[in-house]
Amino acid sequence: MRILALVHRHLIPPASVDAGTDITGEPWRTEYDVISTLTAMGHEVQALGVHDDLGEIRRLATEWKPHIAFNLLEGFDDITVFDQNVVSHLELLKLAYTGCNPRGMLLARDKSLSKKLLAYHRIPVPEFEVFRIGRPIRRPKRLEFPLIVKSLTQEASIGISQASVVDSDEKLKERVTFIHESIGTTALIERYIDGRELYVGIFGNQALQALPVWELFFTNMPEGSKRIATDRVKWSVKYQKKYGIDSGPARDLPEGVAETVQHICKRAYRALELSGYARINLRLDDAGNVWVLEANPNPQIAKGEDFTDSAEKAGIGYEAVLQRILNLGLKWQPESVA
Repeated sequence: MRILALVHRHLIPPASVDAGTDITGEPWRTEYDVISTLTAMGHEVQALGVHDDLGEIRRLATEWKPHIAFNLLEGFDDITVFDQNVVSHLELLKLAYTGCNPRGMLLARDKSLSKKLLAYHRIPVPEFEVFRIGRPIRRPKRLEFPLIVKSLTQEASIGISQASVVDSDEKLKERVTFIHESIGTTALIERYIDGRELYVGIFGNQALQALPVWELFFTNMPEGSKRIATDRVKWSVKYQKKYGIDSGPARDLPEGVAETVQHICKRAYRALELSGYARINLRLDDAGNVWVLEANPNPQIAKGEDFTDSAEKAGIGYEAVLQRILNLGLKWQPESVA
């Protein structure tokens, strides 16, 4: 097939790298893995660097006539929430695309809206509140400490650190102010769930496949540290090695819990009207209760990431992962939203 790979203009990968080169720390790692693998599979791939102009997408769609766009964008014009608008543009062009539809991206991106939808469908989520910029910061009495403070719309643990878990009104105000001033978004506060950090990858449009339950392990964290996926936990290799942070198949889950977690994740996926592929983030508390924290459409699909590793565990190799993502994109029709 002719595949138009949509990537951020600063993440266009090199055509090739020397054998044995470690690209783990390269910002274009995902783009390279996807494009080089699709090319090796026999597809004709053209990478297009996108920043603030949709005109090139339209031109290539008209002149080159790709069969599908492989969407690797996480924003547009440096605005994260605009990635859904690019997908809407692809739909207007009647060009098939990989990953999530614009409505699912909108519902999942706004953590407040997604939690309301999940709660409506009786999917367990932590109690929460939203503090918008310029509004008074007053904690509702129903929310008891400890609480965790996040950005309402940013992903990839942006703005999350050990200081995000607060145990007083003073620290709560400090952290909400930090999100407002440093991240520039509305702040979300929710009840902090102490427990195991779990992830489940899902493929599908209507018929869904949940991948094996994955867990983030914290082996050597300093005493008193919260076991949360902070910015450094996710992205600093040095920090990961120092504190024994790793991920892999969830270990020693009580009987039936894995199936329950996967079922809840499929329900969340459908409630948020997601399509293509996504990762659901959860917590399993000490009492065995499962809590959905958030859904991430179009998660990282580089080799060795949680999504692709869990697919490998299910017997789906990297080439098969990419081909399945392509097939789901080709089958998706905007009017097929449930």
